[in-house]
Order: sequence, then structure tokens, then C-alpha cells
Amino acid sequence: MTTVLAPVGGEAVGLAAVPDPVFSAGMVGLGTAIDPLRGPGAAVAPIAGKIVKMHPHAYVVVGDDGKGVLVHLGIDTVQLRGEGFRALAAEGDRVRAGQPVVAWDPAVIEAGGRSPVCPVVALDAVSGSLTGLAVGDVRVGDALFRWE
Repeated sequence: MTTVLAPVGGEAVGLAAVPDPVFSAGMVGLGTAIDPLRGPGAAVAPIAGKIVKMHPHAYVVVGDDGKGVLVHLGIDTVQLRGEGFRALAAEGDRVRAGQPVVAWDPAVIEAGGRSPVCPVVALDAVSGSLTGLAVGDVRVGDALFRWE
């Protein structure tokens, strides 16, 4: 079992609350989403492993068990071409769960007319494999869900 940590603090709202049908309909995969606290901070690694994809607005960490978790910082933030994000780790780096990966400010994303909501997706997870999904307030590093 893998415990996936909250990469950002805020309110766990579920994927259905993500204002993007690709995420809200579960097309990317199973998981949840966090409406982040507004203000500067860092998004952290949700699990220990290797960063296999790193974009300023999104990253994927794959654990030694092969499970990969996508963290997407805001919606339509790819359009910002990295503006407002600062990588604190690089593709190929090994990270520990809770290690800062990207510095960003959700308030700036929101001020630019985009949603700062952060989907956290268990890539290739099968139905019923996620348990204990957090609801409501979460702090950075809290257990967000378990992946059987």
C-alpha cells in the first residue's frame, strides 16, 4: 500500500470539483483535488520516488513499486509557460515524500484568471484501489489517500 501525501495545503474537494472535464471526469485517472491556500509556498512530492516528468506547472513522481502520482498545479497553467513557477527539483531526481518540488503562488494563478485547484492523480490506478480519500482541510504532507 502507498500513502499519497497532500502536495499542497488547502481543502480536499475531489476530482469532480476540478473545472476541467479531463480531470473531473477521471480521464487522467483516479485521485482527488485540493483547492490550495492562497499565498506563496511550495508543492511537495506526494510519494518517495523518482521525478519522471517535470514541467513548471505539473510533475509525476514514480515510486519504487512502479506507482506514479501526477500533481497538476492549477488548471490551464500550461499556458503560462512556466511563469509563476520555480522548479526546486529536476526530472530524474530522487525525492522523499514531502520534499519541496515546485515553488508557486496560487493567488497569482487565480489573479490571472485561472483556477489554482490542484488535481492529484494516481496514474493507472484501478477502480476501488484508492481508499481513505481526505475531505476538507488538509495541510501539506497530510495523508491524502491510500493506494492499495
